[in-house]
Amino acid sequence: MTDLSPARIHRALEPLHALGYFAPESDEALTATGLRPGRMTYFAGRAGVMGSVGPAVVTATFYNFSPDLVDRYIPRAWTLADPAALYPARLRAAGQALRRLLGDDVAASEQIEMAATLARTATEAARPEGRPLFAAYADVDWPTTPLLTLWHAITLLREHRGDGHVAALVGHDLSGVEAIITHTATGYGFTEPAAKKLRGWSEEQWAAAADGLRDRRILDAAGDLTEAGRALRADVERATDAMAAAPWRHLGAERSERLTDITKPLCRAVAGAGAFPAGVFARG
Repeated sequence: MTDLSPARIHRALEPLHALGYFAPESDEALTATGLRPGRMTYFAGRAGVMGSVGPAVVTATFYNFSPDLVDRYIPRAWTLADPAALYPARLRAAGQALRRLLGDDVAASEQIEMAATLARTATEAARPEGRPLFAAYADVDWPTTPLLTLWHAITLLREHRGDGHVAALVGHDLSGVEAIITHTATGYGFTEPAAKKLRGWSEEQWAAAADGLRDRRILDAAGDLTEAGRALRADVERATDAMAAAPWRHLGAERSERLTDITKPLCRAVAGAGAFPAGVFARG
């Protein structure tokens, strides 16, 4: 692509997907299926499209969460709710949240319809091989309304990129905890305390992994990335972008830019309406 990288397109779409994890409508819809509120709705809600998989599968596909944290909620979630009911609940909740945050007029606008058509077209070139989360979402029937079609398409593109990112991390010999440590050290994303808390890593687990990264000359004594560490993270992002490029080559630069021109104001609108906790997309 000439003027829009896959990473830039991802940043222009991601908040519309991510609001589904923070909107109160999501927790309400998923707890109505039988899940417990909080972390269980995240792990089971996102993994449910794969069926009643075990905690090792969830840890492997989500990648940078502590296995101890995942074990608290999976497989117990499958004793409380039918996995097949969870993504339909997420879709309904996403539509409700988007209508609340954008307003009914915007949610039903021609721009939403255009964005839905463009995003769905991009997914046509997303292949499932080696991408388990994407493949599971790709098996879901398409919604019938433009608003939900847009959210589903962005979710597909997000998980397609995410599966590729996991492959890049594996290829660069970074474990789950090493991935979150080195990402945090770039200065983007979570702060270190937030990363430990949200991803479930203990102080001891974090410290042991950081020591290993120092031994590999990826972190320095202060916990910052070394030159080699910065190069490694840059290589990971380049590999991720390369594996995420096919949908945007298929859509083409002009239509990809049109899609981001539509979604950027939508992302600003939902963020301005309080869709996210402070700092979720702000650091770095």
